[in-house]
Order: sequence, then C-alpha cells, then structure tokens
Amino acid sequence: MRTEISNATTLMEFVLLGFSDVPNLRWILFGIFLLMYLTILMCNSIIILITKVNSTLQVPMYFFLRNFSFLEICYVTVTIPRMLMDLCTQKGNISILACATQMCFVLMLGGTECLLLTAMAYDRYVAICHPLRYALIMNHKLCVQLVAASWSCGIPVVIGQTCQIFSLPFCGSNRIHHFFCDIPPVLKLACGDTLENEIAVYVVAVVFVTVPFLLIIVSYGRIITNILKMPLVRGRAKAFSTCSSHLTVVVLFYGTASITYLQPKPSQSEGIVKLTSLFYTILIPTLNPIIYTLRNQDIMFAVKKLLTKFET
Repeated sequence: MRTEISNATTLMEFVLLGFSDVPNLRWILFGIFLLMYLTILMCNSIIILITKVNSTLQVPMYFFLRNFSFLEICYVTVTIPRMLMDLCTQKGNISILACATQMCFVLMLGGTECLLLTAMAYDRYVAICHPLRYALIMNHKLCVQLVAASWSCGIPVVIGQTCQIFSLPFCGSNRIHHFFCDIPPVLKLACGDTLENEIAVYVVAVVFVTVPFLLIIVSYGRIITNILKMPLVRGRAKAFSTCSSHLTVVVLFYGTASITYLQPKPSQSEGIVKLTSLFYTILIPTLNPIIYTLRNQDIMFAVKKLLTKFET
C-alpha cells in the first residue's frame, strides 16, 4: 500500500486544517473533546465490565452491547487523539500513508457499526416476535458468527476503496478542510477524474448503510406490530423500553452518516461535512452509553450493585 501511494501522488503529506478557523477557541475545544473522549472510554469500559462479570447479563442482548461498546472505543480512538494533538500543536501535518490508514480504519469501523446495529436489531426481533424460540435461535454460536461477520465483512472492501482513492494523483493543494481523513474532503483534492471513485463510494454506502438500515426498519416494523398486539400494558411498555435505546442510536448514527456519504458531492459544504462528522464520530459515541444505561433497568441495577460492592 505504501508503494502504491508513493508512486501515485506528487504530495508527501496532507495538512488537516481541523478547527484552525477558530484559533481563539482551540483550548476550549481541546478541553471539550478531551472530556468527551474520557467519557466514552470510561462509560463504555464500565458497560464492558458489567456485562462481562454480572451473571444476570449473560444473554445475547448484552453480548452484542459489549461488542458495540468495544467498537465505540476503537472508533473514537482512530480520530480524537489525532485531533487533540493537532489542536495542541496547530500544525495538522499528516503523511499520505497515515492519512490512508486513518481513513481505512474509520471506514472499516463505521461499516462494522452498521452491521453490528443490524445484528442487534435482529436479536430484538427474535426476542419479541419469537420469545419461545429465542434461546434456541440466538444461541452462542450464532451470536459469535454475527459479531465476527460484522467485524470482518467490510475489511477487503474498505482496503480496496482506500487504495483506489489514494491511487489518484494529488498534485494541487494538500490542505484538507476536516479534522480527520474522510472520503469527501480528500476526494476534493484529487487532480484526476473522481467519477469512478464517487460511484464506488455510493455503492459501498448503499451496501453498508442503506441495506442494513432497511433491514433494521423491517425488523422494527415487525417488532412494533407485535408489541401492539400484546394484551398487557406493562408488557408493551417494557418491550418498547428495551428497543427504544437501540432505535435511538440507529436513527442518530444512520441519519448523520447518510448526510455525509449519500448526499451529492456538489451540495456538500465543508462546514456541513465537518459538523455531521462531529456528530457521528464524537457526539453520538458520547451519548450512546448514556442512552443504553439510563433506559435499561438491568444495567442500572448492575451499576448500583457494582458501586455498592466497591463502597463496602
């Protein structure tokens, strides 16, 4: 990959402009993003610990949630530490290879999140629509297979797409109007014809964003229909409470990701791209642990139990 990149471009490095347009606020931004990063690390680590050690949470739902929390830690670690360093140094220089590597991991982990959210929706569908066969269908082997598929399916596609993008000639400006190496701002710097690359981005976005989202919508359509048929109001409330957290995360993540990768290129302003990227790379991962814990009585009880154990 290093050889291919070095032969295909006349530039040796890019410059991530990040938040250089607001230099007076850089230390405030540094403090905010550092606090968000530490919050993501701490909250997701607590979820991983609780769902691992608590015997009452050894069910498929929390197995998926544990993997999702680990994914969130990996996802933000690809972008935030680099952004914090750029805010401190105010340089933003990044080599072509480092930029390609960052883009590859962002896309790979983003695709994994789409597929993992789909697997979690399927788990909720089986639990609510087929409760008597839930343990039989969602056995440990299937759960491991779904998680493994979520992590591995996008790797060859993402590597191929990253190599395709960085095989383009970059002979003009090297200034990326973004805080990390993402597809839209990097493609804007290419000198050659990028139509083929844009089509490839759309195809991959449809496969990893649109199709999983439609599967989630179908799953939740069946779930809501089944919940409304429940005779007990308390049962309906509990079912809605269990699914609402996941559905909230899905809407937030897919909404902002779709704006970035499915919107036509000419209509994408640098400010909008940067803002929506802030949402799905930093803000939403910060909110996810809060959404899952506050609306989940089992996790809240496990947290209180763990805190009581530490106090004693």
